[in-house]
Amino acid sequence: MSAILIKNGTVVNDDLMLKADVLIKDGIIIEVRPGISEINPEVRVIDAANKLIIPGGIDPHTHLQLPYRGEVSVDDFYKGTQAALAGGTTMIIDFASKPRGTLPIDNWRQWREWADPNVCCDYGLTVAITSWSPLIAEQMTELTKPEYGVNSFKFYMAYTEYMVIDEEFYEGLKHCAKIGALARVHAEHGPFIDNKQKELLEAGVTGPEGHPQAHPEEMEAEATNRACVLAAQAKCPLYVVHVMSKGAAKAIAYHRQKGQVLFGEALAVGLAKDGSGYYGKDWMKAAGLVMSPALSKDPTTPDALMGFLSCDQLQLTGTDNASWSCAQKKQGLHDFTKIPSGLNGLEDRMSIIWEKGVHCRKINPMRFVAITSSTAAKIFNCYPKKGRIATGSDADIVIWDPKRSRVISASTHHHATDHNVFEGMEVHGVAEVTICKGKVVWENGHLNVERGFGKYVPLRPFSDHVFGN
Repeated sequence: MSAILIKNGTVVNDDLMLKADVLIKDGIIIEVRPGISEINPEVRVIDAANKLIIPGGIDPHTHLQLPYRGEVSVDDFYKGTQAALAGGTTMIIDFASKPRGTLPIDNWRQWREWADPNVCCDYGLTVAITSWSPLIAEQMTELTKPEYGVNSFKFYMAYTEYMVIDEEFYEGLKHCAKIGALARVHAEHGPFIDNKQKELLEAGVTGPEGHPQAHPEEMEAEATNRACVLAAQAKCPLYVVHVMSKGAAKAIAYHRQKGQVLFGEALAVGLAKDGSGYYGKDWMKAAGLVMSPALSKDPTTPDALMGFLSCDQLQLTGTDNASWSCAQKKQGLHDFTKIPSGLNGLEDRMSIIWEKGVHCRKINPMRFVAITSSTAAKIFNCYPKKGRIATGSDADIVIWDPKRSRVISASTHHHATDHNVFEGMEVHGVAEVTICKGKVVWENGHLNVERGFGKYVPLRPFSDHVFGN
């Protein structure tokens, strides 16, 4: 059945809400208006009465099948995209990230080999730049061509194996501006973290509580400000990934108010949790929260970050999904620096943001669509094919029930990991039906997916949303 008619729902885009029906054929939205009725008997009709019809979520920050220090994250491209679809996300942007000494094009090829046969939804790639040379610059330029389709590059200011020094970062920023690519940055102070970790271990601090002490939020704020200053000097648009603290968000807001082209990304976990869990008695629960930057020690931070999202001082949300099993996390049982950094979020992001945003009356449904889908599509230059319910757009659609609730649990989620950092959290707002590329892939609590159904989406440089100012 190649045609679907969604009836009686409310279409929500980032700039409007209206009662309308949506007709889909061959993976494309062909009509959006009230009262569509001239259909043949072979068209499947889905009743969306009292539901919202929203663009499928776009998660701009995932690490599926991530190789890290001899391990690989357990959510591969098959399981990870299954979890995404179950939660209402229909596109991801993953990071081709390998340590210093590797080449960007080689890493892009490796991620394509891993992803293409396995993804259940569409995806794009950001490529990490972990060193600097004329060859790296040449490969960055090559990657922006249509046959590669990369329009963003990530720079790490932390992690010894991945980190660029400021001089390298500055050269990379200048080159991104030249080739029309968005620079994305992990903003922390790497040398400080390395020294602080040694200091804490020498003092006998070995548990997960050492992680936030080695990653103080003040240093995230410092690095965020430094990254913004360097980007301004390079005249390069900048996207700060996983903003975890008030200080980092305020730094972005300050530079945006000066007219700089900046984008800030909050994470689902940062909107739902603070860093008190690092000090809990349950080692596994504490280790499950280990990620970088660390969750804020300030219990008012999650609400504050949603406030920044509500007024567009932060622009969008992701997950930084890098799921590890309990056994993998326990490699750091006696040394917190060996706990793999990362956690789940792909399946639960949409519901958590609805819960903390719309249900708590911080944002309206249109802003919800903006921060979960449309803004990412605009930034990464695939709008309005993605991120909008409109004639000609891809039929990546979620029928969203704002009144239903569910309790998050590892016993029911679709991730490969055996724990869930949101365990026991009740959330309002549920993806009742997920339609990906015109196919119903999630309905009545069941997945109907196949490996390789998703495709790689080439992303063009010089996005108007980024470079059009």
